[in-house]
Amino acid sequence: MEARVREILSWYSSDNPGTRTNLARLLTHGRLAGTGRLVILPVDQGFEHGPARSFAVNPPGYDPAYHFRLALEAGCNAYAAPLGFIEAAVSEFAGEIPLILKINNHDVLNDEKDPLSAVTGSVKDALRLGCVAVGFTIYPGSANAQAMYQQCREMIAEAKANGLVAVVWSYPRGSSISKEGETAIDVVAYAAQIAAQLGAHVIKVKPPTQHIELPDAKKVYEKTGVPISTLAERVRHVVQSAFDGRRVVIFSGGATKENDEAIFDECRAIRDGGGFGSIIGRNSFQRQKPRALEFLSTVMKIYSGEMK
Repeated sequence: MEARVREILSWYSSDNPGTRTNLARLLTHGRLAGTGRLVILPVDQGFEHGPARSFAVNPPGYDPAYHFRLALEAGCNAYAAPLGFIEAAVSEFAGEIPLILKINNHDVLNDEKDPLSAVTGSVKDALRLGCVAVGFTIYPGSANAQAMYQQCREMIAEAKANGLVAVVWSYPRGSSISKEGETAIDVVAYAAQIAAQLGAHVIKVKPPTQHIELPDAKKVYEKTGVPISTLAERVRHVVQSAFDGRRVVIFSGGATKENDEAIFDECRAIRDGGGFGSIIGRNSFQRQKPRALEFLSTVMKIYSGEMK
């Protein structure tokens, strides 16, 4: 096993051998195996945004098996999806790629200001389907955040007891946070800290902007001179906020972007700031497969250091 993977596993010494083995599987699969970097394909958007918004631009994406194949052919570390999408195709691809079962989801038919995702899967489902991890979304800043924290903590405890990895999507959102504040540096760093405190092994957040949302936080940032002028500096601060870099923090790809270079520059900043990689859904599967494979290959070359 590569030294970098051993180092990362050492940060999780309180976990049982099963959990550490499954974390190692995430870190030693695909084109980035052994580097300590991750590129994961997530396809929960059919539930989260609706099927047409997610797949009409590339109709093969309506087929759950398409995404397994895309993740495999691209050399992703893992594939993440809700229960139905994994169940529909897992028998064809059993054992070929690490799987992350997303066990709570939220739809936009009633897109409330203070979201609360529904629990749509379980640790037992993840074990039955051969997954290495379960995923859970929390919305720090929502009026329902405390209920989500309790649900998330219960999920993490059950996952750890059964030897699974816990991945937490920590997305600030709610009536007390402005739209700009959802990606503010202080808020994203806080979201990463909350996920780490809940016991997450892997934390997913959005790339932070230079905006500072909370007045009291702004005073501290200005007084202490925390560097946040570049994305690489902001990524470094977010990673620092997750136990001084001793928790794996990955960054979302967000909505489909027209300019590939902007995405590649973002990946470079994540890499240079000490981020552990990206979890890229729509910017991957909303392209025709040849373009998606070329795109993901470039992303992985950036993270591996093959490309500046």
